[in-house]
Amino acid sequence: METLILVLIWVGAANMVSNIIFYILFSLKMRDVISGGVKKDNVMIVIGLILIIFFLAGYIYVSVAANPSLVTALILFFGSIFVSLVIILLNRLINTTKERSLEIAQILISVIDARGPNLQGHSLHVKNLMTVFYHHLPRYLKGDYNLISLEYAALLHDIGKLGMPDEILNKEGNLNEEEEAIMRTHPQIGVRLLRPIKSFDYVADWILYHHERVDGKGYYFKNASSIPFPSKMLSIIDTYSAITLGRVYSAPKTHEEAIEIIKQEAGKKFDEELVEIFVSIPKEEIVACTPKFEK
Repeated sequence: METLILVLIWVGAANMVSNIIFYILFSLKMRDVISGGVKKDNVMIVIGLILIIFFLAGYIYVSVAANPSLVTALILFFGSIFVSLVIILLNRLINTTKERSLEIAQILISVIDARGPNLQGHSLHVKNLMTVFYHHLPRYLKGDYNLISLEYAALLHDIGKLGMPDEILNKEGNLNEEEEAIMRTHPQIGVRLLRPIKSFDYVADWILYHHERVDGKGYYFKNASSIPFPSKMLSIIDTYSAITLGRVYSAPKTHEEAIEIIKQEAGKKFDEELVEIFVSIPKEEIVACTPKFEK
């Protein structure tokens, strides 16, 4: 009986250790534009971690310094199972919420994109490309960047074009100097539109600087080291999408043609290392990112 009691307690303790690990991983997933950015939630997450560690200490104390009964051992064992179930359910709930939120955002952006032939399908295409691009990044480059946040930045990167006049947005030809100056304000307008959603502050600069160039000749003349890493990713996939989907003033080009253009701009418009990674992605993965609806 004593052996059974100890086994139940130590199995429960081992499960609590795994609960701590999964809880930490769960809390890291909360650092994105949907579930992050609220200080009181971060405090609650820390408190939850402290409590789980405290419970683990209780398991160890009971098994070493106390004389537990079978009822106590069963309570501790099933208590650890209960904590596991709560963490699993919370994780599934958060994942489902993120997926549904992203789906709703995609529908809304598709409605916005339908405003003109220069936009239709583009934002969703860029979001899909970002997902594939992220998965091909080496681990050391992924760093603290969360995929959900990157996908939202990609999906919303052109939301500022809501503030562009139709005659500029859908012009069949090159913009004149005045029109170009107006078009260059769309990243700023996009950031202003997203400002009421506080958690989107995290990705604001990514959207603001997605037209910067590593040679410093972009919209805001930022040098390579001061351009956010996600903005450099956006710059590449935004260009690829524009080339392959085409514009009213430019017929769509093939995947191979787009890749060649991007290669030629490495070190000038685009980050060389990111270009090397992007062009190495298998063609079928990139082509599969094209939205499956008529433009």
